[in-house]
Amino acid sequence: MSYCRWSSDDHQCDVYVYEDVAGGWTTHVAGRRWVLAEPLPEPIEVSTDFTAKQWDQWWARGRRVSAILDRSTTEPLALPHDGETFNDPNPVACADRL
Repeated sequence: MSYCRWSSDDHQCDVYVYEDVAGGWTTHVAGRRWVLAEPLPEPIEVSTDFTAKQWDQWWARGRRVSAILDRSTTEPLALPHDGETFNDPNPVACADRL
């Protein structure tokens, strides 16, 4: 399970953090950030017992987001740890690093 994920926040998150099956908690720092060609559509709220209509809306939004990303560019983060990966022994150390 991931705690932060690039794609689950409309590609606006600069880290991907998860409990690693090889041990510890891993953090990947993005090397680049999206510069969107236009604002993304509003998120679709989907309940745990989502309806077919909610699914269709969520899927259509995903296609619109993908189309926007296809027209968008990226730029370097220009921060000290761009593109680096870290593994910490426990969640506290991982949170401290973040």
